[in-house]
Amino acid sequence: MDSAAYMTVSRQSSLLREMSSIANNIANVNTTGYKKSGFLFTEVVDRLSAADNEGNVDNDLSEGSVGTQFYSTEQGFLDQTGGVLDLAIEGDGYFVVQGLNGERLTRAGVFMLNNQRQIVNPEGMPLLSAEGEPFQIPIDVAQIAIAQDGTISTDGDPVGQIVVVDTPPGMITREGSNLWRPLDGFDPVEGEVRIMQGYLEGSNVQPIMEISRLIEVQRNYEMNQKILDQEDQRVSDVARTMRQG
Repeated sequence: MDSAAYMTVSRQSSLLREMSSIANNIANVNTTGYKKSGFLFTEVVDRLSAADNEGNVDNDLSEGSVGTQFYSTEQGFLDQTGGVLDLAIEGDGYFVVQGLNGERLTRAGVFMLNNQRQIVNPEGMPLLSAEGEPFQIPIDVAQIAIAQDGTISTDGDPVGQIVVVDTPPGMITREGSNLWRPLDGFDPVEGEVRIMQGYLEGSNVQPIMEISRLIEVQRNYEMNQKILDQEDQRVSDVARTMRQG
């Protein structure tokens, strides 16, 4: 296989990974707190530094070998639900929950009380306070109020404060649809962040843009496949000519 054909095969593998990423984005368009992902290809990796602070990059990424996977941190739409333990972060950062294998981060603020009166996510992971402890909600409270600074009060009595954290750039990896594992620790977010009680953050996937991107990637895949088919035919013709000679 000559170098041009090898590069085309490598490009096909890259495009398949990108198609898989786009399909996953589309599948999670209604997933609370989901952040879209994609791949930067080799000739545009240097342009990452020119991306805006919402994680947007040039859409023309269909050529070259696949490089770094990226996640958009653009905020999703905040949907008012009225749920007492539905929470959304307005600004940067993540909630911290306690998983079986360590602390995990999430933007999905769907919480509830378990039978131990702890605030947990649907997987049963406790939401953690600024002190790294689960919240314990007293029995028979009439009201749970959560201030925008994260302070939780029951019937007017504070029980703790929700912490919002962030990680160093790139030091995070996704687990599932809306959980994240920090790779190098995390720290409380600096700057203005508000926790909105009675709201949930939707996915930041824009379906029309993803479908448009999928069409573009598929078109490039088909074009490259034609090149490979032509190369295969050329090699077959050369081999046949040599046998006849």
